[in-house]
Amino acid sequence: MYLIAGLGNPTKEYEKTRHNVGFDTIDVLADKHGITVEERKHRALCGKGIIGGERVLLMKPQTFMNVSGESIRDAADFYKIEPQQIIIIYDDISLEVGQLRIRTKGSAGGHNGIKSIIAHLKTQEFPRIKIGVGAKPDRMDLADYVLSRFSQTDRGVMEDAFHVAADAVERMLTDGADAAMNQYNRKK
Repeated sequence: MYLIAGLGNPTKEYEKTRHNVGFDTIDVLADKHGITVEERKHRALCGKGIIGGERVLLMKPQTFMNVSGESIRDAADFYKIEPQQIIIIYDDISLEVGQLRIRTKGSAGGHNGIKSIIAHLKTQEFPRIKIGVGAKPDRMDLADYVLSRFSQTDRGVMEDAFHVAADAVERMLTDGADAAMNQYNRKK
């Protein structure tokens, strides 16, 4: 079984913000594969299904971004899922709006949700899909930026990116992370 988690913050207040692109991608993936992500378990909204011939648990942690690792660890322990079978989808301010970057391991790069996951899994070696939300404007606080919403134009770019990220998850499950990186790790 694979655990596929999109990071974000719960409550309507944070819907469609830069920090919630992981949740948005899980919604696209769930819709595409007919998986309902509503079961409250592991301090997350969860749904089970099949993608690319693999059993998956889709998750949207409800712990708030900075402690996402608590939810991920709980589910990983319960289902005995190894870190290499956990795919995390999240926002990245170092990438252009809508650009994807797939990695199989790495540091948190300043992302508090990833810091929490690394601390709870006790490893940096888990696959991830970063979705670019654009660089923070000068003179704007980082927290305010990632909790802000996209312009109408950028939101359209992001809607496309969520579908591409969902396709990338499928490719990772069917052909492996290297094949997905070769296909999706390109400049826009």
